[in-house]
Amino acid sequence: MTTMGIDPAQLSDDDLIRELRHLHMTRSDTFFHGSDDALATHTSRTHELETEYLRRHPDREVDPGRLREGARQR
Repeated sequence: MTTMGIDPAQLSDDDLIRELRHLHMTRSDTFFHGSDDALATHTSRTHELETEYLRRHPDREVDPGRLREGARQR
């Protein structure tokens, strides 16, 4: 079930990435200042888009510095 917007599976890779970047940029503002409904919608849409991205890119590049071992080395 899509909460808003186009079904993520129907988005091109470029559109999917653009939508994800926008949601991540607006997260703090929505979290701190949005209504409960706005936060729930934002969370749901972010989950939909992230799930679709991971489905398309299961072998995405992971920065070694973002792993537990990388954090220990810092």
